[in-house]
Amino acid sequence: MDKSFRTLDDISDVHGRRVLVREDLNVPLHDGQVSDDTRLRATVPTIAELSDKGAIVLILAHFGRPKGVPSPEMSLAQIVRPYEAVLGRAVRYIDWEGAEAAIATMQPGDVGVLENTRFLGGEEKNERQVVDRFAALGDLYVNDAFSAAHRAHASTEGLARRLPAYAGRQMEAELDALEKALGNPEHPVAAVVGGAKVSTKLDVLKHLVARVDHLIIGGGMANTFLAARGVDVGKSLCEHDLTATAEEILDAADKAGCTVHLPYDVVVAREFKPNPETRTVNVHEVAVDEMILDIGPAAAESLGDVLKNCRTLVWNGPLGAFETPPFDAATVALARTAAALTKEGGLVSVAGGGDTVAALNQAGVASEFSFVSTAGGAFLEWMEGRELPGVAALAR
Repeated sequence: MDKSFRTLDDISDVHGRRVLVREDLNVPLHDGQVSDDTRLRATVPTIAELSDKGAIVLILAHFGRPKGVPSPEMSLAQIVRPYEAVLGRAVRYIDWEGAEAAIATMQPGDVGVLENTRFLGGEEKNERQVVDRFAALGDLYVNDAFSAAHRAHASTEGLARRLPAYAGRQMEAELDALEKALGNPEHPVAAVVGGAKVSTKLDVLKHLVARVDHLIIGGGMANTFLAARGVDVGKSLCEHDLTATAEEILDAADKAGCTVHLPYDVVVAREFKPNPETRTVNVHEVAVDEMILDIGPAAAESLGDVLKNCRTLVWNGPLGAFETPPFDAATVALARTAAALTKEGGLVSVAGGGDTVAALNQAGVASEFSFVSTAGGAFLEWMEGRELPGVAALAR
């Protein structure tokens, strides 16, 4: 199938050419140790392929939020050694000072990591002189960082407009998965949207009701929708000022033929702490001093039945306060159902966002979904239907 964007397959020969590759190396670092190398591992297919084909690979990445002010604790020099271990090949650290001279000594197949792009003041403003500086170092540009594609920065959008630009393997996999999930999905399509507040996902919900057949709302957000339907949610987290907006979304879903699923049984407690005294009740039986902290087992089971009749699933956000036991039960149960259906070949399942990835890891099923995106903001903006500048710049 012809893709709407250029990939590494569109480059005829990279041998001896300087290829600037935008990656996401923004990993958690504690005492010089990388505590989660997921993002490093995700870069391997692109970097290894280019290096093996004889490219001079120059990696562009940011680390933290230095706001144009260099600092040792945000230097990518710290990442080089752990990154070598993941890549299984030597990686050279290249400071901005003297970058041209350092690159001139590199041989085909060599890999270098340039210092934090955000040490340059104009990177986040996509300033022309920063784009010029980057472009002078390379012959081709590859964007492999979907997680940064929603930002129109010099290293994500400006450079893609200046040099011949292509999607890396990770970016390609992400865009293919997103196309299958919402671009041109197999129906029926279900979306799970959870999280604490409706206010953070308003645009997502408004966009999805016109595109999916089933909208499953969980987390604290569900309480606002329950309140909009006249349910007394007690002490639960609830944005009472948004109940009218929730009603508008429910009306829009009705008009679009989208079924919205809200929990009818819930797990409640008087205190929000690990393993408090809980009870499972009908949503109309929540006491004034109780808070809803998870979807109940009957609701979770019926949601599993909904997924059994779907062909595509998009998931963003947990169903309950999953970080605090036992309020992870519904999220884990539904994630395991989705994983089993995916394994059987009946469901294409795409999930994304930090909390979502953590929840799927907790359920032990992240590797069994069709695709799990580690991108937070970019995944959310894609679910809102927005054009992502870093992706638009790769279009054919």
